[in-house]
Amino acid sequence: MASLQIDYHSDLKEVQSDEALARLLSDAQQHAPFDRLAWWQGLVEHCGILPVLAVAKSADGVAILPLCGHRGQLSALANWYTFRFRPILSGEAPLQALARDLARRTHRVTLHGLPEEDGSMSTLTRAFKAAGWLVRREVCDTNRVLPVMERSFEDYLAGRPGKLRTTLKRKSGKVTTRVFSRFDAEAWKQYEAIYSESWKPEEGSPAFLRTFAEAEGTAGRLRLALAHAADAPEGPAIAAQMWTVEGGTAFIHKLAHREAAKPLSPGSVLTAALMRHVIEIDRVDLVDFGTGDDAYKQDWMETQRPRYRLDMFRPFDARNWASLAGIGLRSLAASAKRG
Repeated sequence: MASLQIDYHSDLKEVQSDEALARLLSDAQQHAPFDRLAWWQGLVEHCGILPVLAVAKSADGVAILPLCGHRGQLSALANWYTFRFRPILSGEAPLQALARDLARRTHRVTLHGLPEEDGSMSTLTRAFKAAGWLVRREVCDTNRVLPVMERSFEDYLAGRPGKLRTTLKRKSGKVTTRVFSRFDAEAWKQYEAIYSESWKPEEGSPAFLRTFAEAEGTAGRLRLALAHAADAPEGPAIAAQMWTVEGGTAFIHKLAHREAAKPLSPGSVLTAALMRHVIEIDRVDLVDFGTGDDAYKQDWMETQRPRYRLDMFRPFDARNWASLAGIGLRSLAASAKRG
């Protein structure tokens, strides 16, 4: 491949100083937070992840594979905040070259959270197989989404399960809601207080999430919402949610409510308010509820999409033999069970 250049960046400031790469990974070019340099910088700064940003450039285009790890194994530069992971490509040929070069640096690459609706999983599979890697694929998660299909909010609501519609009818008058399109420090303080009292596990990195919310607020993409009891509108908020909107998609990042307020169903009322906002005001085409197949997500969403895990092995590297043997034994056991 003519004029091929491959680089591995453990310091993301190097990428930021490369005008072409910084432009490709900017807000103007990438319309989901997980595809941008700022997202990866946040993971590195606040979540303790060691980056290995693999980049191949040639006359055929650019391939960027955001990786992390050490000791011969590399994985996706992602964590629990990341809805999905994919390579950033302006051409498939450089990705194949990158897969070949990675064989000199590592014996195993594991990527999880891969979508297929845009062909990312298949593209990576082809590139690594062509470079001589053994590729193992499996479904690792579920992504629940709502295609709006130009419906009004009322038309969408009419299609929700009867139990949810009854809850909203009974509880909406007992809860007031407010949606912020810019970062508000006091609203964020209330979100953090609610989260600390909710059923949710301990927040992985509050500093990462706040930095992200502040940046999205500055860009006008943040939708931070609070709910109050209607009979105590000046009191502490009882539910909070953080969404972002861009590129025709609303991403639902975080939601929580105070357990003591559960009889008011403030989370459901607040979700309905945000749904109305993104459908009627932002006029999105899609609402993305992230990963996880929780039952409550099925009440709001209408479609599910698989997320894939790809395990790529150098087949003749002795460091992989124990893992490959274990995979083979599990496969035989599964076949025997099916038989």
